[in-house]
Amino acid sequence: MKCRAYAIKIIIYFVLCLVTIVFLFPFFFMIMKSFMTQNEAFAQVVQFFPKQLYWKNYSQLFDIQMLNWLKNTLVIVVFNMVVTPISSSFIAFGFAKMRFPFKKVFFTVMMSTVMLPGIVLSIPMYVIYTMLGWTNSALPLIVPCIFGGGALAIFLYVQFMRGISNEIDNAAKIDGAGAFRRYWQICLPLCKAIIIYQVVGIFMGLWNDYTGPLIYINDPEEYTLGLGIYYRYLTGSEAGIDISAGPKMASGVVFSIPPALVFFFFQKQLIEGVNIGSVKG
Repeated sequence: MKCRAYAIKIIIYFVLCLVTIVFLFPFFFMIMKSFMTQNEAFAQVVQFFPKQLYWKNYSQLFDIQMLNWLKNTLVIVVFNMVVTPISSSFIAFGFAKMRFPFKKVFFTVMMSTVMLPGIVLSIPMYVIYTMLGWTNSALPLIVPCIFGGGALAIFLYVQFMRGISNEIDNAAKIDGAGAFRRYWQICLPLCKAIIIYQVVGIFMGLWNDYTGPLIYINDPEEYTLGLGIYYRYLTGSEAGIDISAGPKMASGVVFSIPPALVFFFFQKQLIEGVNIGSVKG
C-alpha cells in the first residue's frame, strides 16, 4: 500500500511539473527572445538562448511616451485600489448591519446585475460617457469604483459582515457610536483580509485591462500602458521606434513583472480571501 501511495504521488508530481513547464514555457521563451538581436530572433533554426545578452531592447523602452502611459495606468490603478474597498464595504455595511425599507428588494436587484454580461453593457455605457463628455479621459475607468465596484465585491463584504457578532455592534451603539463610526472603526478593520484580496484583484485586473481603455480612449496621450504598447507595436513601422521582435518581447516582459511580483507576495492573502468568502457564504 505504501509503494502504491508513493507511486501515485510521483505520478501526480510529474503531471504537475509537466503542466507547470507548459504554462511557463511561453514566458521563458519571451524572456529569452527579449535579449536577442533581430537576426537571432528570426533565425531559420529556432534559438532558445541568445549568444550574447542584448540590453538595447530594454534601454529603448523607457521613453517619455512610455512613462506617460505608465503614469496614466498608475492613476487609474491607484485610485481604484483606494476608493473601491471603501465604497464597496460602505455599501455592504448598510445591507449587513442597517435596517431600512425594501432592503431585501434593493439587495436582490443589485445581485441580479451579476447575470448581465459586461460586454452587453459596453455600448450603453459608452453612449452615456460620450453624452457626459468623458471619453478620451480616465473618468470612465475611475468613476464607477466610487459606486461600489460591482455587485460581487459588495456581496463578499456583506457575507463577511453578517458573520460579525451583533453584540459588538450593539455595544458600540450603547457607547454612543453612530453608524459611520461603527463602520469605520469596527467593521472595516475586521475586513482586512477581504480588503487585501480585493486590492490585489483590482491591481491585477486594471493593470492587465485592455478592453476598457480601448473602448473609451482614443487620444494617444491618454493611453494606458497596455493599450499604448499594443498600438506602438501594431504597425510594421513607426518613426524613431524600433519595433523588431526584441523590443516587443522586452515590453511584454516589463509589462508582466508587476503582476507576477504582486501575485508572488500576496498569494496567501488571495487564497485566504477566497476561503473567507466561501465559508461566510
